[in-house]
Parts: sequence; structure tokens; C-alpha cells
Amino acid sequence: MKDIDTAAPRTVPIQSATFTNEVNAEIRRAAATGIYDIRGGGAKRRVPHFDDLLFLGASVSRYPLEGYRERCDTSVTLGTRHAMKPIELDIPITIAGMSFGALSGPAKEALGRGASAAGTSTTTGDGGMTPEERRHSSRLVYQYLPSRYGMNPDDLRNADAIEVVVGQGAKPGGGGMLLGQKISDRVAEMRTLPKGIDQRSACRHPDWTGPDDLEIKILELREITDWRVPVYVKVGATRPYYDTALAVKAGADVVVMDGMQGGTAATQDVFIEHVGLPTLACIRPAVQALRDLDVHREVQLVISGGIRSGADVAKALALGADAVAIGTAALIAIGDNDPKWEAEYQELGSTSGAYDDWHEGQDPAGITTQNPDLAARLDPVEAGRRLRNYLKVMTLEAQTIARACGHSHLRNFEAEDLCALTMEAAAMAKVPLAGTDWYPGKGEF
Repeated sequence: MKDIDTAAPRTVPIQSATFTNEVNAEIRRAAATGIYDIRGGGAKRRVPHFDDLLFLGASVSRYPLEGYRERCDTSVTLGTRHAMKPIELDIPITIAGMSFGALSGPAKEALGRGASAAGTSTTTGDGGMTPEERRHSSRLVYQYLPSRYGMNPDDLRNADAIEVVVGQGAKPGGGGMLLGQKISDRVAEMRTLPKGIDQRSACRHPDWTGPDDLEIKILELREITDWRVPVYVKVGATRPYYDTALAVKAGADVVVMDGMQGGTAATQDVFIEHVGLPTLACIRPAVQALRDLDVHREVQLVISGGIRSGADVAKALALGADAVAIGTAALIAIGDNDPKWEAEYQELGSTSGAYDDWHEGQDPAGITTQNPDLAARLDPVEAGRRLRNYLKVMTLEAQTIARACGHSHLRNFEAEDLCALTMEAAAMAKVPLAGTDWYPGKGEF
């Protein structure tokens, strides 16, 4: 038998593309605990997104605007279809619903302060309206969720708009979770829950099961508010064409479409990563539904899920949206996952760039917690200033791109301003692959 040459070079070990280190670690965790993993932060897998699109800009066939001399307006009005008092915003960037309970009181106050200073709206989230949030929000949207936690007619009448939540991008078809350690005395009182007991919100409204019932519910909300305020319908992106069409037929003033990259709320990791559609994939079908019903721009479309920059805003508007909503980005702006707390994130078994156990209520930044000592770390005035600055920068970025494309208003963006870098993005956004006039499904190459 021939001896094996131990000096011969060995092949390099190859990590399985299917059983990666992350997958193996999750298998071991599940085997050790017998429970599924819960986290927040939205989908982390790579899916086609706004980064896969580029603006073409203007040269000869189109003429750019001079940024130092020519205006580029940013205002948008939401709720013009039926409401007597639509919401008028200075910028097309709003703050998505995140509850008091999931977030601390100072965090909710900071979101209201920052949004108001930037001339836009913020949203309550599950669990009701706090006096601080109402006081510091010049435009406040009240979320009407399946749980009905904290819901009362007085707060409905005190809101500037109502958002009927049918689903969320991180968990379309699933209910929310709020663990017992975040059910403080105040949260328990607002939600009529026992203190310290885990809470799971329902996945569907208790008093309606379909679009006909939704129409009745919207009429009830209009009667409660004397037809003054807009009624939004928020859906998680799964079947965007039909969900948008049915929301419109039920009487919605605004449709909010939430893609799978959104998700400040906590749910099962397997749910976040394997249910729903990427944000990029849901915009064009939703817009097509509005056009087919001849209500595009009459019924406004708000897109959320993974919006990070003015470029993302501009691309969403170019694909047909009227405005966007941000959640995770807003939390980062006011101080979440800040590297200055890295040592404490490490103690929690995470890192500042990846911390997503917001449901556990131990957030060192004092944002996703009900621990009074941690919450006291967040200065709502300074955090609000930071959010205002971030919203200002996003708006300036979108304006810069608009001028480069020859537009004097952000609402004038159009799909012809865009091209795609990948076949997937071209197919989802229905814009040409870069260097061609073709996208998958259009016809001959």
C-alpha cells in the first residue's frame, strides 16, 4: 500500500452555501432551546432593492435645473379623496407607526418633535396615543389595529388621520408581539393588560373579515370623526395589486404599502425572512391598480420598508408613490444601535451594527425599552433635533436628484428617469435594463 504524502498540499475547506455558519448556528440554537427565534429589524437577506436602480439624469434630451437659482418643491397632501381636512406635509417623508410599548416614552416624543420640526407627520402604532406624543406631533396619524389596544373614540377624534392596519411588511398575515418585560404599569394601563405578561396582537380585525366589512368599518371611522380626517389603509406587501384595489373600493383615502425590509416590530425570524415581498416589487403593481381604477394621485400611495436615503425616496416617487414612511432609519437617526453603546451591546451578545433584540427591552440606547433607567438615557429634544436633521438631508438629496433630472417638484419624478442594474430589479420596477430599452416581460429584447 502506497504511503500517503503528508506534505502534499491540502484542498481548501469549502463552507456549504446551504448550511452556512449562520444557518448552522440557528439549527443548534433551535435544538438546544426548542423555541423559535424572535427578533426585529426586518428582513436581512439580500433582495432586489432601490440600490439596483439608477437615475439617468439630464443632458441634451432633458435640461437640468440650476440648484442655486431654481426651486424644487417638496410638498405633498395626503387624504384629498374624501377628508375635509387632508394632511398637508412639507416633505414626502413620514414617520411610520411604532408603538409606545415597543418604544420608550422619550423615543416617541423625539419622533414627534423631529417630524414636526421637519414639517411632516408621525404615527402612533399599536397601544394608543400618549399625551406627550400628541403634544409634540403637529400632524399625528392614529393607527387602528386588530388588537384595539388603547383605542378610544376620543383619541380617534384627536388625530389628524386614521390608519387602519391590515398588515405589516415584516409579518403580513401575522400578529405583533410585546413581551412581558416591556409591559410596564403605564403600558398595561393603556392597553388594559396585566403587567409583566407577554402580549400577542391578533393577526386580523375582530369585527370584519373582508373588503365589504372594511368598507363598513371605514364609514364608521368617518362618522366618528365627522368626515374631517383622512383614512389610510396599511397592508403588508403580498398581493399589492388586489390589496390596493380592494382598499380603494372600500373607501381608503391613502394606501400604505409596507415591504418586507420594513419591520421595527418583533416576530419570528422565519416569518421575517420568508413571508412577503421586497419593497421594490410592490410599488408598480400598486400603482397599476390605482391607474386601472382611475384614482392614481387622487388616492395617495405611501411606500415603506427599507427607505434609507433621499435616493430611495426619489426612486419610490419615480415609480409612482406619493410619499414614503420610515421606521428603522428614524430609530437609527435618534440614536439606536449607536456604536457608543458597543460594550453594552456586546454584553447582550450582539453588536451595535446588528442589535435586533428590541423586544427584550434591554436596549442600551433607551429607545426600544420600558426600563426607566435606560429610557432616561435618551434626550428627546436632542434626539428630535437629530431626526429633523436626517429628514432635512434626505429631502435635500431627493431635491438634488430631481433637479439633475430636470424636475421642479419631487412629484414630477417618473419611471423614465430610471434604469435597472439587474434583471430582477428591471422586472420588478418595470424600468429598462441599463443600456437597453427592455425589461423582462416587455417583449422582444
